[in-house]
Amino acid sequence: MTAINCGGYDADLNSTSNHPLRHAVRQYVASKNPPSLAEVKRFFAAHRKPNPESELSQYISYALSIEGPPDFKYRFQPDELPPDVIPLAGFNELLARFYKEADLDALWQRVQPEYEKAIAAYQIPVTNALMQANAYLRNPTSGFLGRRFQIYIDLLAAPHQVQTRSYKDDFYVVVTPSPEPQTEQVRHSYLHYLLDPVAMKYSEQLAKIRGIADYAQAAPALDDAYKNDYILLATECLIKAVESRLEPGGAAKKQALVDEALREGYTMTPAFAELLPVYEKQDQAFRLYFPDLIKGVDLRKEEARLANVSFVSSIPKKLAKIAPPPPAPALTGARKTLEEAEDRYRARKLDAAKQAYLEAMRQTDEKTLHARAYYGLARIAALERDPELAQKLFEKTLELNPDAEVEAWSRVYLGRLADARQDRTAAMENYKAALSVRDAPPAARQAAERGLAQSFTKPKE
Repeated sequence: MTAINCGGYDADLNSTSNHPLRHAVRQYVASKNPPSLAEVKRFFAAHRKPNPESELSQYISYALSIEGPPDFKYRFQPDELPPDVIPLAGFNELLARFYKEADLDALWQRVQPEYEKAIAAYQIPVTNALMQANAYLRNPTSGFLGRRFQIYIDLLAAPHQVQTRSYKDDFYVVVTPSPEPQTEQVRHSYLHYLLDPVAMKYSEQLAKIRGIADYAQAAPALDDAYKNDYILLATECLIKAVESRLEPGGAAKKQALVDEALREGYTMTPAFAELLPVYEKQDQAFRLYFPDLIKGVDLRKEEARLANVSFVSSIPKKLAKIAPPPPAPALTGARKTLEEAEDRYRARKLDAAKQAYLEAMRQTDEKTLHARAYYGLARIAALERDPELAQKLFEKTLELNPDAEVEAWSRVYLGRLADARQDRTAAMENYKAALSVRDAPPAARQAAERGLAQSFTKPKE
């Protein structure tokens, strides 16, 4: 962000909502006058986009696709890079030179407290908002195995923006400066994190009510991304319906949000909103209840409603700009097979899951993916009450350069296996090792802390 700010990224530069750091880093780099700065400016000029939002968007995608300094190497294989990152080829080497010549490491030491202050302002309101979403959808707060929801606060970008990305197992939200934390927008993104997989899982059932979505083609203010992707539109409609139920106030205020969404082109929102009170009166988690919600949609009723709708020609400009995310790279090869294996594991189709994990290992030589496959096989062995095999497979997992999540959870499981055989010393060592894993997910850390506090006892079935 320092590089593009000094290279020509001037969007909303005079806004009073900018963070003071945006001007400060420009002055800092100008005083350093690094030799690579002219080349950075040429690179930025050669990759201009037609509007400031898409211009920033490509660099956000790029930043989330690379490792940190000093080399800024790609985190993904070439065929896994997001589509909007590919045109930025060659920026890695230039960025590495700029980082060194401008002494950005020293700059970071000076400005880090400002980022910590911004993060602190988001901590409580965002935690409360996410807990509200979890409670409504009856989602376990430990999250989904293999998936992480991460929030970045970008103080050097134009203000009032929220951008989201979903790469591999990670869901990112990037927020830019604003007078108040953009809590509702972060919650909106979190609902995507929770509901996107549900909509994808039940895409065949959603296809049966696709006729409602076809009316959205006539909505002039609706972004083309929604018109071209039925599942994206259905998910957005569902999220707006859930948000209407979470809105404080009476029925009139909730209905006003639904009516607004409909006029903007989110044609399935009214149907979902009218069915959600039925969901609220039963006990299932939403991810399990969703097929029943779809079955409850009355196509004739919705067609009659939509026959007389008046779509707005434009959407009033809102303070926070939330753009539909750019298309994520499709999972292929071993990664796709591992995703299928996880789906089968979650459905407790263990034999099918085993075959998929083994197939994934045959499809790649990448150690980190082999680690994830062995981790899946180890969990299956644990479920099938074969602790010796589970122990060997978890240990094999740790030999294969696992990612932080798999490493931390493998240690937790090894701790639990040790507790089960009454080897408290080994259990404590593994729980401590789990806590020492850098970037371990919060749920794994909590499980390890519980294991340290008290010997693990398997829940009664």
